[in-house]
Amino acid sequence: MAWNVFKFCTALRALGSIMIVFVLAIIGVTYYSVVIAHYGPSLFLGGFDSAFSVVALIVFHFLLVMVMWCYSSVVLTDPGGVPPNWRPLTDEEKGDADPLVCSGYGNADLDSKQLVMPGDYTSQDIRFCHKCKQFKPPRTHHCSVCRRCILKMDHHCVWVVNCVGALNYKYFLLFLFYTFLETTLVSLLLLRVFMEFFNDGEIDETPGTLAATFITFVLNLAFALSILGFLIMHTALVGANTTTIEAYEKKTSPKWRYDLGWKKNFQQVFGLEKKFWFIPAYSEEDLRRMPALQGFEYPTRSDWELPQRH
Repeated sequence: MAWNVFKFCTALRALGSIMIVFVLAIIGVTYYSVVIAHYGPSLFLGGFDSAFSVVALIVFHFLLVMVMWCYSSVVLTDPGGVPPNWRPLTDEEKGDADPLVCSGYGNADLDSKQLVMPGDYTSQDIRFCHKCKQFKPPRTHHCSVCRRCILKMDHHCVWVVNCVGALNYKYFLLFLFYTFLETTLVSLLLLRVFMEFFNDGEIDETPGTLAATFITFVLNLAFALSILGFLIMHTALVGANTTTIEAYEKKTSPKWRYDLGWKKNFQQVFGLEKKFWFIPAYSEEDLRRMPALQGFEYPTRSDWELPQRH
């Protein structure tokens, strides 16, 4: 019998801001161990130790700022929901409009029994959510934790107390990227401290500081190794233009209609403007010319053919 993780949705909702406090606590003890306890005081030693500490602290603070910026962006950015009474446009309503332009918001009265009828819509991905009682755009899934449909939903992340979807997926990836760099840096910096301790046989620290340093080293090393696995997985997902949910749903399908090639797949998440690739933001131009960033319309492969209707 398959394990149904969704029965724990109530418990996930109850976590709430506890996870945010936990993340901030980890950042706090890390800052204490690296800056206050070790590399801050080393600034006044002179020679190589001071120079090394300056470089280490500059890189540490830069990565810390990026981690906090990306983390707050993931937490505070709505992943993308379906507007009330949204409906797909029919062929007559679309006319000669560009198929990549976002669909308008319909005002049709929907009820729980209303379904997409054959011939009404060209897209085979248009579905009806019986929990939200409305149509949902392609690649949209219902989140049992958030209790609503999320555009291009990837997963619900307890660490950010939010869903990861069309509007904040890039921010989530950048959060993983900068967190991996930061935790790796902290692990190496504190490893140097422990190497000096074992080589010299003594260290001028209180038991509390030594305990905090050890806990910080173990936590950051564990996070660096685990996040590396997530980075590899999500790099593969971005390269295939798919989400975690879609990867599970299409695992038996040899061809994916949204796979446009690695470069275009990457641009579907990070945009076209290179100067915005490494910050949690999009250019106004990208938001205007790339409807996929809004979560309602997605280009498909030129060699993809919709299943024939009978």
